[in-house]
Amino acid sequence: MTSFGFLSTYPPTQCGLATFSAALLRQLTGQESGDRAGVVRVVETVQPAVYPDVVAQLVNGSAGGPATAAAVLNRCDVAVVHHEYGIYGGRDGEDVLRVLDETKVPMIVVLHTVLAAPTAHQRQLLERIADAAAAVVVMSRTAADRLREGYLVDTAKVSVIPHGVHSSRRLSPVASHDPFAPPAPAAAARRPIVLTWGLLGPGKGIERAIEAFAGLGSMDPAPRYVIAGQTHPKVLAREGETYRGSLRARAEELGISADVEFHPGYRNPDVLMDLVRSADVVLLPYDSTEQATSGVLVEAVAAGRPIIATRFPHAVEMLDGGTGLLVAHDDIPAMTEALRAVLTQPALAASMTEACGRIAPDLAWSSVADAYRALAESLLDAPVTAPATATATTTATATAPATATA
Repeated sequence: MTSFGFLSTYPPTQCGLATFSAALLRQLTGQESGDRAGVVRVVETVQPAVYPDVVAQLVNGSAGGPATAAAVLNRCDVAVVHHEYGIYGGRDGEDVLRVLDETKVPMIVVLHTVLAAPTAHQRQLLERIADAAAAVVVMSRTAADRLREGYLVDTAKVSVIPHGVHSSRRLSPVASHDPFAPPAPAAAARRPIVLTWGLLGPGKGIERAIEAFAGLGSMDPAPRYVIAGQTHPKVLAREGETYRGSLRARAEELGISADVEFHPGYRNPDVLMDLVRSADVVLLPYDSTEQATSGVLVEAVAAGRPIIATRFPHAVEMLDGGTGLLVAHDDIPAMTEALRAVLTQPALAASMTEACGRIAPDLAWSSVADAYRALAESLLDAPVTAPATATATTTATATAPATATA
């Protein structure tokens, strides 16, 4: 039986890293595993306890917080430290180094972002984090290649373990193109669904997706474009619902407001997967040319949906086996034609679903957790060596004590 100590954001915080951490923890501590886990939750201010998994809080900017967090992690067999720029306090989140420097148990550092063009400080920070770790996990080959080519990191430490996804139900064919289903009455013709989901905010590229969708006006029956997800909490705090409002306004300008639906509510994983499986095509129009990991992309593949995406790195990597179509970031006509092709060519959509089915089993959280468990066991079986010093020349300041309840 292995005990894991997580350092991460965690629900009810709404971000991809928190959702990832919760899903991995649940799978690692399933009834049959016998393993245990606790979370040191990273927060900006002291939060009331909501989940029993949270055994301590690291309050960013607190004087005693890093030492307290490390002390809690040291009670476990293995620490699993989740890293994303901006999650921790200090410049580029450098305060995490103070935690790593005092953590003596083997550390698995999960890198949720590996930048292709980091600043000098960002590169130096990530290199120090990797030095302090016993193992480094990235979620795509693209991220691993970036580490090897652009950072001074011991590549022998690096493992590629994909982002996990809930897979409690088997893949199903595209609902509107099931070749084994009896023909539906003409009066009950189903409108195809184009789906984009996730936390909303600038950079998601949905304004261009709406323009591309407007080019499908000649289709009969007319498709629906469903945009599901809450506004990202940081975006909401900074500018409210301005981005969502601009999307509504653009749909109205194009005369398609009746065909573009916004579903802002939160969905648990099972309900979300039902929504994804209802789609005829998933559209990921992201602006980013850096994104090496996308949980939404992985969930779409696991659901067996045909995918159309801009050429962000993780999409290029995952869609090369026929699971989807790639379009250039600024090519709205190409996006329109890709949508039209998937929605009007049943054989193309079916081939994408089949391709998804070939890789979906490796993306299940059970498989992902097994990989983390095996990695942890290999670290615990390895000879003990002196830990690297993470703090080096980095400075960090703090002001108030963190809370810790073990």
